[in-house]
Amino acid sequence: MRERMLGNSNERRPLEGLRVIDLSRALAGPYATLLLAGLGAEVIKVEDPRGGDLARDNSPYVGRDGVSVTKRYEDDVSISHLTRSRGKRGVSLNLKQPQARKVFHDLVATADIVVENFTPGTADRLGVGYEAARAANPAIIYCSLSGFGQQENDRIKAMDVIIQALSGAMYTTGEPGDPPVRLGIPFADLLAPVFGVIGILAALEMRHRTGEGQHIDVSMLGALTSFVGIENWQAMRLAGLPGRSGPTVHRLSPFGAFKCSDGYVAIVATHDGLTEGLFRAMSDQDLASDPRFITRDMRVANAEALEARIEEWSSSRPVAEVVAALSAQGVPVAPVRHPEEALDDPMVVARGETEIVTHPAYGTDTELRTNGIPIKFSGAASGFDPYLPVQIGEHNDAVYGALLGYSEEEIAALRSAGVI
Repeated sequence: MRERMLGNSNERRPLEGLRVIDLSRALAGPYATLLLAGLGAEVIKVEDPRGGDLARDNSPYVGRDGVSVTKRYEDDVSISHLTRSRGKRGVSLNLKQPQARKVFHDLVATADIVVENFTPGTADRLGVGYEAARAANPAIIYCSLSGFGQQENDRIKAMDVIIQALSGAMYTTGEPGDPPVRLGIPFADLLAPVFGVIGILAALEMRHRTGEGQHIDVSMLGALTSFVGIENWQAMRLAGLPGRSGPTVHRLSPFGAFKCSDGYVAIVATHDGLTEGLFRAMSDQDLASDPRFITRDMRVANAEALEARIEEWSSSRPVAEVVAALSAQGVPVAPVRHPEEALDDPMVVARGETEIVTHPAYGTDTELRTNGIPIKFSGAASGFDPYLPVQIGEHNDAVYGALLGYSEEEIAALRSAGVI
Protein backbone atom coordinates (compact mmCIF):
# COMPACT_ATOMS: atom_id res chain seq x y z
CA MET A 1 0.00 0.00 0.00
CA ARG A 2 1.36 3.40 -1.02
CA GLU A 3 1.78 6.00 1.74
CA ARG A 4 -0.73 8.81 1.60
CA MET A 5 0.77 11.99 0.26
CA LEU A 6 -0.62 14.30 2.92
CA GLY A 7 -2.93 12.35 5.19
CA ASN A 8 -2.55 13.16 8.89
CA SER A 9 -5.20 10.88 10.37
CA ASN A 10 -4.32 7.79 12.36
CA GLU A 11 -7.71 6.20 11.65
CA ARG A 12 -7.76 3.35 9.20
CA ARG A 13 -10.09 3.80 6.27
CA PRO A 14 -10.86 1.08 3.72
CA LEU A 15 -9.33 2.79 0.68
CA GLU A 16 -6.23 4.22 2.38
CA GLY A 17 -3.26 4.09 0.02
CA LEU A 18 -5.27 4.38 -3.21
CA ARG A 19 -4.83 7.46 -5.37
CA VAL A 20 -7.55 8.84 -7.64
CA ILE A 21 -7.10 11.30 -10.50
CA ASP A 22 -10.40 13.14 -10.78
CA LEU A 23 -10.99 14.67 -14.22
CA SER A 24 -14.71 15.09 -13.61
CA ARG A 25 -16.91 18.12 -13.09
CA ALA A 26 -20.47 19.15 -12.16
CA LEU A 27 -22.09 16.39 -10.06
CA ALA A 28 -21.99 12.78 -11.27
CA GLY A 29 -18.21 12.38 -11.44
CA PRO A 30 -17.43 14.57 -8.41
CA TYR A 31 -19.93 12.60 -6.34
CA ALA A 32 -18.16 9.35 -7.25
CA THR A 33 -14.80 10.78 -6.18
CA LEU A 34 -16.37 12.29 -3.07
CA LEU A 35 -17.43 8.79 -2.01
CA LEU A 36 -13.94 7.47 -2.72
CA ALA A 37 -12.43 10.32 -0.70
CA GLY A 38 -14.76 9.64 2.21
CA LEU A 39 -13.65 6.00 2.17
CA GLY A 40 -10.02 7.06 2.47
CA ALA A 41 -8.70 7.35 -1.08
CA GLU A 42 -6.43 10.26 -1.92
CA VAL A 43 -8.24 12.29 -4.58
CA ILE A 44 -6.45 14.78 -6.82
CA LYS A 45 -9.05 16.96 -8.52
CA VAL A 46 -7.97 18.31 -11.92
CA GLU A 47 -9.61 21.56 -13.05
CA ASP A 48 -9.26 23.79 -16.07
CA PRO A 49 -7.27 26.88 -14.96
CA ARG A 50 -9.62 29.10 -16.97
CA GLY A 51 -12.69 28.63 -14.79
CA GLY A 52 -12.53 25.33 -12.98
CA ASP A 53 -15.38 23.02 -12.14
CA LEU A 54 -18.83 24.16 -13.27
CA ALA A 55 -20.05 23.70 -9.70
CA ARG A 56 -17.98 26.70 -8.61
CA ASP A 57 -20.65 28.92 -10.17
CA ASN A 58 -23.67 27.21 -8.60
CA SER A 59 -25.85 29.38 -6.34
CA PRO A 60 -26.12 29.72 -3.36
CA TYR A 61 -22.74 30.87 -2.03
CA VAL A 62 -21.26 31.23 1.44
CA GLY A 63 -18.70 33.78 2.55
CA ARG A 64 -17.95 36.63 4.92
CA ASP A 65 -21.60 37.82 4.86
CA GLY A 66 -23.08 34.35 5.28
CA VAL A 67 -25.23 32.66 2.64
CA SER A 68 -26.29 34.57 -0.47
CA VAL A 69 -27.93 33.89 -3.82
CA THR A 70 -25.25 35.81 -5.75
CA LYS A 71 -21.48 35.85 -5.40
CA ARG A 72 -20.63 39.12 -3.61
CA TYR A 73 -16.91 38.71 -2.92
CA GLU A 74 -14.07 36.97 -4.69
CA ASP A 75 -13.61 34.53 -1.80
CA ASP A 76 -17.28 33.52 -1.64
CA VAL A 77 -17.54 29.77 -2.28
CA SER A 78 -20.39 27.93 -3.94
CA ILE A 79 -21.95 25.54 -1.45
CA SER A 80 -22.07 22.96 -4.25
CA HIS A 81 -18.29 23.20 -4.59
CA LEU A 82 -17.85 23.27 -0.83
CA THR A 83 -19.72 20.00 -0.42
CA ARG A 84 -18.51 18.11 -3.52
CA SER A 85 -14.80 18.93 -3.21
CA ARG A 86 -14.34 17.97 0.43
CA GLY A 87 -11.25 15.89 1.10
CA LYS A 88 -9.77 16.53 -2.36
CA ARG A 89 -6.53 18.17 -3.43
CA GLY A 90 -6.96 20.55 -6.33
CA VAL A 91 -4.62 21.10 -9.27
CA SER A 92 -5.11 23.03 -12.48
CA LEU A 93 -4.39 21.57 -15.91
CA ASN A 94 -5.51 22.85 -19.31
CA LEU A 95 -6.15 19.59 -21.12
CA LYS A 96 -6.34 21.38 -24.48
CA GLN A 97 -2.65 22.23 -24.25
CA PRO A 98 -0.40 19.57 -25.82
CA GLN A 99 1.98 19.69 -22.85
CA ALA A 100 -0.87 18.65 -20.56
CA ARG A 101 -0.66 15.11 -21.92
CA LYS A 102 2.72 14.51 -20.30
CA VAL A 103 1.48 15.95 -16.99
CA PHE A 104 -1.53 13.63 -17.16
CA HIS A 105 0.78 10.70 -17.95
CA ASP A 106 2.89 11.50 -14.91
CA LEU A 107 -0.14 11.81 -12.65
CA VAL A 108 -1.63 8.51 -13.83
CA ALA A 109 1.71 6.73 -13.40
CA THR A 110 1.39 7.34 -9.64
CA ALA A 111 -2.33 6.53 -9.42
CA ASP A 112 -4.74 3.62 -9.10
CA ILE A 113 -7.98 5.12 -10.43
CA VAL A 114 -9.09 7.75 -12.91
CA VAL A 115 -12.66 9.11 -13.00
CA GLU A 116 -14.06 11.25 -15.82
CA ASN A 117 -17.48 12.33 -17.04
CA PHE A 118 -16.76 14.05 -20.34
CA THR A 119 -19.01 13.61 -23.33
CA PRO A 120 -18.01 10.28 -24.91
CA GLY A 121 -14.97 10.67 -27.17
CA THR A 122 -13.81 13.92 -25.56
CA ALA A 123 -11.25 12.34 -23.21
CA ASP A 124 -9.69 10.44 -26.12
CA ARG A 125 -9.50 13.58 -28.26
CA LEU A 126 -7.79 15.40 -25.39
CA GLY A 127 -5.29 12.58 -24.94
CA VAL A 128 -6.54 11.63 -21.46
CA GLY A 129 -8.77 8.68 -22.33
CA TYR A 130 -8.42 5.09 -21.19
CA GLU A 131 -5.80 4.10 -23.78
CA ALA A 132 -3.59 7.03 -22.78
CA ALA A 133 -4.04 6.19 -19.10
CA ARG A 134 -3.30 2.51 -19.68
CA ALA A 135 -0.13 3.41 -21.59
CA ALA A 136 1.02 5.34 -18.52
CA ASN A 137 -0.08 2.66 -16.06
CA PRO A 138 -1.33 -0.77 -17.24
CA ALA A 139 -2.90 -1.40 -13.81
CA ILE A 140 -5.02 1.74 -13.91
CA ILE A 141 -8.76 1.45 -13.28
CA TYR A 142 -10.47 4.04 -15.43
CA CYS A 143 -14.13 4.90 -14.81
CA SER A 144 -16.19 6.82 -17.36
CA LEU A 145 -19.58 8.20 -16.35
CA SER A 146 -21.79 9.52 -19.14
CA GLY A 147 -25.39 10.01 -20.10
CA PHE A 148 -25.73 7.11 -22.52
CA GLY A 149 -22.51 5.08 -22.34
CA GLN A 150 -19.22 5.39 -24.17
CA GLN A 151 -20.47 4.44 -27.62
CA GLU A 152 -20.52 7.51 -29.84
CA ASN A 153 -24.06 8.73 -30.44
CA ASP A 154 -25.94 11.79 -31.58
CA ARG A 155 -28.35 11.91 -28.65
CA ILE A 156 -29.00 15.15 -26.83
CA LYS A 157 -26.66 16.36 -24.10
CA ALA A 158 -27.24 14.40 -20.91
CA MET A 159 -28.42 16.32 -17.87
CA ASP A 160 -30.24 14.88 -14.86
CA VAL A 161 -33.68 16.08 -15.96
CA ILE A 162 -33.11 14.69 -19.47
CA ILE A 163 -32.20 11.28 -18.05
CA GLN A 164 -35.19 11.34 -15.70
CA ALA A 165 -37.39 12.02 -18.70
CA LEU A 166 -35.92 9.26 -20.88
CA SER A 167 -35.81 6.65 -18.11
CA GLY A 168 -39.55 6.77 -17.45
CA ALA A 169 -38.94 7.89 -13.86
CA MET A 170 -41.02 11.03 -14.34
CA TYR A 171 -44.13 8.92 -14.93
CA THR A 172 -43.68 6.82 -11.79
CA THR A 173 -44.72 9.58 -9.37
CA GLY A 174 -48.06 11.37 -9.32
CA GLU A 175 -51.66 10.49 -9.97
CA PRO A 176 -52.88 9.10 -13.32
CA GLY A 177 -53.44 12.01 -15.66
CA ASP A 178 -51.05 14.32 -13.79
CA PRO A 179 -48.19 15.93 -15.72
CA PRO A 180 -44.79 14.22 -15.35
CA VAL A 181 -43.08 14.85 -12.03
CA ARG A 182 -39.33 15.47 -11.74
CA LEU A 183 -37.80 13.72 -8.74
CA GLY A 184 -36.85 16.41 -6.23
CA ILE A 185 -33.21 15.33 -5.97
CA PRO A 186 -30.92 14.84 -9.01
CA PHE A 187 -31.37 11.09 -8.83
CA ALA A 188 -29.73 10.20 -12.15
CA ASP A 189 -26.70 12.33 -11.34
CA LEU A 190 -26.35 10.59 -7.98
CA LEU A 191 -27.21 7.01 -8.92
CA ALA A 192 -24.74 6.60 -11.79
CA PRO A 193 -21.71 7.45 -9.61
CA VAL A 194 -22.81 4.96 -6.97
CA PHE A 195 -22.72 2.27 -9.66
CA GLY A 196 -19.41 3.73 -10.81
CA VAL A 197 -17.91 3.25 -7.35
CA ILE A 198 -19.31 -0.29 -7.22
CA GLY A 199 -17.60 -0.95 -10.56
CA ILE A 200 -14.32 0.55 -9.33
CA LEU A 201 -14.32 -1.59 -6.19
CA ALA A 202 -15.13 -4.70 -8.24
CA ALA A 203 -12.30 -3.89 -10.66
CA LEU A 204 -9.91 -3.39 -7.75
CA GLU A 205 -10.77 -6.84 -6.46
CA MET A 206 -10.23 -8.30 -9.92
CA ARG A 207 -6.89 -6.49 -10.17
CA HIS A 208 -5.81 -8.21 -6.97
CA ARG A 209 -6.18 -11.51 -8.85
CA THR A 210 -4.96 -10.54 -12.31
CA GLY A 211 -2.72 -7.52 -11.80
CA GLU A 212 -4.54 -5.80 -14.63
CA GLY A 213 -6.65 -2.66 -14.69
CA GLN A 214 -9.67 -2.05 -16.89
CA HIS A 215 -12.15 0.50 -18.21
CA ILE A 216 -15.51 0.88 -16.44
CA ASP A 217 -18.36 2.38 -18.46
CA VAL A 218 -21.52 3.49 -16.58
CA SER A 219 -24.39 5.35 -18.21
CA MET A 220 -26.80 7.57 -16.30
CA LEU A 221 -29.70 6.37 -18.44
CA GLY A 222 -28.84 2.73 -17.81
CA ALA A 223 -28.42 3.25 -14.07
CA LEU A 224 -31.74 5.02 -13.58
CA THR A 225 -33.66 2.81 -16.01
CA SER A 226 -32.41 -0.26 -14.15
CA PHE A 227 -34.01 1.16 -11.00
CA VAL A 228 -37.23 1.98 -12.82
CA GLY A 229 -37.22 -1.61 -14.08
CA ILE A 230 -37.37 -3.06 -10.55
CA GLU A 231 -41.15 -2.66 -10.87
CA ASN A 232 -42.94 -4.58 -13.62
CA TRP A 233 -44.86 -1.83 -15.35
CA GLN A 234 -46.26 -4.04 -18.07
CA ALA A 235 -47.65 -6.53 -15.56
CA MET A 236 -49.31 -3.74 -13.56
CA ARG A 237 -50.90 -2.38 -16.71
CA LEU A 238 -52.21 -5.80 -17.71
CA ALA A 239 -53.60 -6.34 -14.21
CA GLY A 240 -55.38 -3.00 -14.28
CA LEU A 241 -53.25 -1.52 -11.47
CA PRO A 242 -52.17 2.12 -11.72
CA GLY A 243 -48.48 2.35 -12.48
CA ARG A 244 -48.03 5.84 -11.10
CA SER A 245 -48.24 6.43 -7.40
CA GLY A 246 -48.88 9.68 -5.61
CA PRO A 247 -48.94 9.96 -1.81
CA THR A 248 -50.08 6.32 -1.57
CA VAL A 249 -49.40 3.06 -3.42
CA HIS A 250 -52.70 1.32 -4.19
CA ARG A 251 -51.22 -2.11 -4.89
CA LEU A 252 -49.85 -2.18 -1.32
CA SER A 253 -52.76 -0.38 0.34
CA PRO A 254 -52.76 0.95 2.97
CA PHE A 255 -49.26 2.22 2.26
CA GLY A 256 -48.14 5.84 1.89
CA ALA A 257 -48.57 9.35 3.20
CA PHE A 258 -51.81 10.56 4.78
CA LYS A 259 -52.87 14.07 5.71
CA CYS A 260 -53.13 15.15 9.35
CA SER A 261 -54.44 18.42 10.75
CA ASP A 262 -50.90 19.86 10.96
CA GLY A 263 -48.87 17.83 8.48
CA TYR A 264 -48.59 14.33 7.08
CA VAL A 265 -47.66 10.86 8.29
CA ALA A 266 -46.39 7.81 6.43
CA ILE A 267 -48.26 4.60 7.28
CA VAL A 268 -47.47 1.00 6.36
CA ALA A 269 -50.25 -1.48 7.11
CA THR A 270 -49.90 -3.86 4.20
CA HIS A 271 -50.37 -7.19 5.95
CA ASP A 272 -53.43 -8.40 7.84
CA GLY A 273 -51.96 -7.98 11.33
CA LEU A 274 -50.85 -4.43 10.62
CA THR A 275 -54.20 -3.54 9.08
CA GLU A 276 -55.99 -4.86 12.14
CA GLY A 277 -53.75 -2.64 14.29
CA LEU A 278 -54.57 0.34 12.12
CA PHE A 279 -58.31 -0.27 12.45
CA ARG A 280 -57.95 -0.58 16.25
CA ALA A 281 -56.06 2.70 16.39
CA MET A 282 -58.86 4.29 14.39
CA SER A 283 -61.45 2.77 16.79
CA ASP A 284 -63.36 1.66 13.71
CA GLN A 285 -64.08 -2.04 13.97
CA ASP A 286 -66.60 -1.80 11.15
CA LEU A 287 -63.63 -1.58 8.81
CA ALA A 288 -62.30 -4.87 10.14
CA SER A 289 -65.49 -6.69 9.18
CA ASP A 290 -66.09 -4.84 5.92
CA PRO A 291 -65.80 -7.44 3.10
CA ARG A 292 -64.05 -4.83 0.94
CA PHE A 293 -61.10 -4.75 3.32
CA ILE A 294 -61.02 -8.20 4.90
CA THR A 295 -58.11 -9.56 2.84
CA ARG A 296 -55.02 -7.99 1.35
CA ASP A 297 -56.22 -8.48 -2.23
CA MET A 298 -59.59 -6.93 -1.39
CA ARG A 299 -57.89 -3.93 0.20
CA VAL A 300 -55.86 -3.45 -2.98
CA ALA A 301 -58.97 -3.74 -5.13
CA ASN A 302 -60.75 -1.14 -2.96
CA ALA A 303 -57.75 1.03 -2.13
CA GLU A 304 -59.38 4.37 -2.91
CA ALA A 305 -62.30 3.75 -0.54
CA LEU A 306 -60.03 2.46 2.22
CA GLU A 307 -57.57 5.34 1.95
CA ALA A 308 -60.42 7.86 2.02
CA ARG A 309 -61.59 6.39 5.35
CA ILE A 310 -58.06 6.48 6.78
CA GLU A 311 -57.51 10.09 5.75
CA GLU A 312 -60.90 11.11 7.11
CA TRP A 313 -59.66 9.86 10.48
CA SER A 314 -56.06 11.18 10.28
CA SER A 315 -56.90 14.61 8.89
CA SER A 316 -58.86 15.54 12.01
CA ARG A 317 -55.89 14.80 14.30
CA PRO A 318 -52.40 16.24 14.71
CA VAL A 319 -49.37 14.28 13.55
CA ALA A 320 -48.22 13.50 17.09
CA GLU A 321 -51.57 11.96 18.02
CA VAL A 322 -51.71 9.80 14.90
CA VAL A 323 -48.13 8.61 15.40
CA ALA A 324 -48.80 7.76 19.04
CA ALA A 325 -52.03 5.88 18.28
CA LEU A 326 -50.52 3.77 15.51
CA SER A 327 -47.26 3.14 17.35
CA ALA A 328 -49.23 1.80 20.32
CA GLN A 329 -50.70 -0.82 17.96
CA GLY A 330 -47.35 -1.74 16.43
CA VAL A 331 -48.16 -0.15 13.06
CA PRO A 332 -45.13 1.35 11.26
CA VAL A 333 -45.67 5.11 11.15
CA ALA A 334 -43.55 8.23 10.92
CA PRO A 335 -44.06 11.96 10.45
CA VAL A 336 -43.23 13.29 6.99
CA ARG A 337 -40.32 15.64 7.59
CA HIS A 338 -38.82 18.56 5.70
CA PRO A 339 -35.32 17.82 4.36
CA GLU A 340 -33.70 20.30 6.77
CA GLU A 341 -35.30 18.52 9.72
CA ALA A 342 -34.29 15.12 8.37
CA LEU A 343 -30.64 16.13 7.96
CA ASP A 344 -30.57 17.14 11.64
CA ASP A 345 -31.91 13.81 12.93
CA PRO A 346 -29.73 13.02 15.99
CA MET A 347 -29.32 9.39 14.95
CA VAL A 348 -28.23 10.32 11.43
CA VAL A 349 -25.86 12.95 12.79
CA ALA A 350 -24.37 10.56 15.36
CA ARG A 351 -23.66 8.00 12.65
CA GLY A 352 -21.89 10.57 10.48
CA GLU A 353 -24.41 10.16 7.69
CA THR A 354 -24.73 13.92 7.46
CA GLU A 355 -22.14 16.48 8.45
CA ILE A 356 -21.61 20.23 8.65
CA VAL A 357 -19.62 22.12 6.03
CA THR A 358 -18.21 25.58 6.57
CA HIS A 359 -16.34 28.16 4.55
CA PRO A 360 -12.59 27.68 5.18
CA ALA A 361 -12.23 31.22 6.50
CA TYR A 362 -15.67 32.34 7.66
CA GLY A 363 -18.30 30.85 9.90
CA THR A 364 -22.07 31.28 9.59
CA ASP A 365 -24.88 31.55 12.09
CA THR A 366 -26.63 28.67 10.35
CA GLU A 367 -25.29 25.12 10.26
CA LEU A 368 -24.92 24.06 6.63
CA ARG A 369 -25.47 20.32 6.76
CA THR A 370 -24.73 18.01 3.85
CA ASN A 371 -24.12 14.34 3.12
CA GLY A 372 -21.60 12.18 4.91
CA ILE A 373 -20.65 8.56 4.20
CA PRO A 374 -23.65 6.37 5.11
CA ILE A 375 -21.60 3.20 5.70
CA LYS A 376 -20.40 1.87 9.05
CA PHE A 377 -17.49 -0.55 9.33
CA SER A 378 -16.63 -2.78 12.26
CA GLY A 379 -12.90 -2.51 11.62
CA ALA A 380 -12.46 0.77 9.76
CA ALA A 381 -13.53 4.41 9.69
CA SER A 382 -14.81 6.80 7.05
CA GLY A 383 -14.54 10.55 6.69
CA PHE A 384 -12.86 13.30 4.72
CA ASP A 385 -9.36 14.68 4.91
CA PRO A 386 -9.35 18.41 5.77
CA TYR A 387 -8.59 19.55 2.22
CA LEU A 388 -10.60 21.75 -0.12
CA PRO A 389 -9.35 23.48 -3.29
CA VAL A 390 -10.86 26.89 -2.60
CA GLN A 391 -8.80 28.43 -5.41
CA ILE A 392 -8.29 26.71 -8.75
CA GLY A 393 -4.91 24.98 -8.67
CA GLU A 394 -4.52 25.51 -4.95
CA HIS A 395 -2.34 22.45 -4.50
CA ASN A 396 -0.28 22.69 -7.70
CA ASP A 397 3.03 23.07 -5.93
CA ALA A 398 2.42 20.20 -3.54
CA VAL A 399 1.19 17.77 -6.22
CA TYR A 400 3.39 18.72 -9.15
CA GLY A 401 6.38 19.42 -6.93
CA ALA A 402 6.23 17.01 -3.97
CA LEU A 403 4.45 14.15 -5.72
CA LEU A 404 5.68 14.31 -9.32
CA GLY A 405 9.06 15.83 -8.54
CA TYR A 406 8.77 18.79 -10.91
CA SER A 407 11.22 21.55 -10.15
CA GLU A 408 10.15 25.09 -9.33
CA GLU A 409 11.39 26.13 -12.77
CA GLU A 410 9.34 23.42 -14.51
CA ILE A 411 6.20 24.41 -12.61
CA ALA A 412 6.78 28.07 -13.41
CA ALA A 413 7.25 27.24 -17.11
CA LEU A 414 4.02 25.24 -17.20
CA ARG A 415 2.21 28.10 -15.52
CA SER A 416 3.68 30.66 -17.90
CA ALA A 417 2.63 28.56 -20.91
CA GLY A 418 -0.95 28.31 -19.65
CA VAL A 419 -0.72 24.56 -19.09
CA ILE A 420 -1.51 24.82 -15.37
